Amino acid sequence: MATAYRSGWHFIDLVTAIPHSGDSLMVTVFGEPVVVTRDEDDDVRAYRCLRRPRGAPQPVRCAIRYGMIFVNLDQRDHRLVEPEAPDARTISATPRSA
Repeated sequence: MATAYRSGWHFIDLVTAIPHSGDSLMVTVFGEPVVVTRDEDDDVRAYRCLRRPRGAPQPVRCAIRYGMIFVNLDQRDHRLVEPEAPDARTISATPRSA
């Protein structure tokens, strides 16, 4: 069952849980430890804590929406992004009926 629900985006916590750069938060998602941290540029990043030869954590897709932090463990492209703002350029066109 966990395999079926593992695919996709999962709510972790509110952005207010890591308000300052250098803050971090550790959670367990489907039995896998995930560290969410805020870096010096104020970006929120998530890492899966796996034992790897060099000990480096594996990056996980992370998204912020409405002040909430979501992660995608399987890295598939399940879209969870705010719609892009429309281009501010003005295009003038003549209607076909004219």
